[in-house]
Amino acid sequence: MTRVSNTPSSRPEVIQSLIDGVDRYNPDNVSILEEYLAAQCTNKECDTMANLAILKLYQFNTHLISDQVVNNILVKALTTLPAPDFNLCLYLLNEQMVTEEPVVRLVALQDLLEQARFADFWKTYEGDDIYKELTAEVLGFEDSIRINIANAVAMTFQSIELQSLQTYVHLKDQDLSEFIKAQGWTEANGVVTIPVNKDNEAKTTVLTENIKFEQLTKIIGYSNDA
Repeated sequence: MTRVSNTPSSRPEVIQSLIDGVDRYNPDNVSILEEYLAAQCTNKECDTMANLAILKLYQFNTHLISDQVVNNILVKALTTLPAPDFNLCLYLLNEQMVTEEPVVRLVALQDLLEQARFADFWKTYEGDDIYKELTAEVLGFEDSIRINIANAVAMTFQSIELQSLQTYVHLKDQDLSEFIKAQGWTEANGVVTIPVNKDNEAKTTVLTENIKFEQLTKIIGYSNDA
């Protein structure tokens, strides 16, 4: 079972009781969870477990489905990549929903992010106003994506060309400089330096070979016969 990693800094007691108890399957409580999702969209936090509970209720009570709620859940899940939350949400959608245009478009964005095609992500996102409409209710969506991209860069590089970073985070000039500073990185002569961490540090690989005693005696025997 895949563990959901994204939880808020504090979860309301009523939401916690819904998630932990049998009431999570009570359709009368869906409005409470939907209101909680709306709060997540404004406070920039993400409670994936609570959002999955909404989709689970929708599975059993299709008459309750709100396309906008589903959309916002998926958009919030995009902001948690590389965590598996987006795919966990997709698994709870019915066959018709996953083939509809809004979901297909969000899946396209997910694919680009998971493939680390960051420049293509921004080109796609900026190339059609529909994407801005799909993400409009999730405050700070673009900033959250940039932070996730920065985390991916920090895990991969100790230094990166400023021009490349610019295309990755879709920022330039003063905005880019402030972003670099906020990450604790430095820039000089067109190169951005990233502090060494456990993910981007060079690691020495030691190769060992295990040879059984019987194999060793055969090797010695062959050398004596030569």
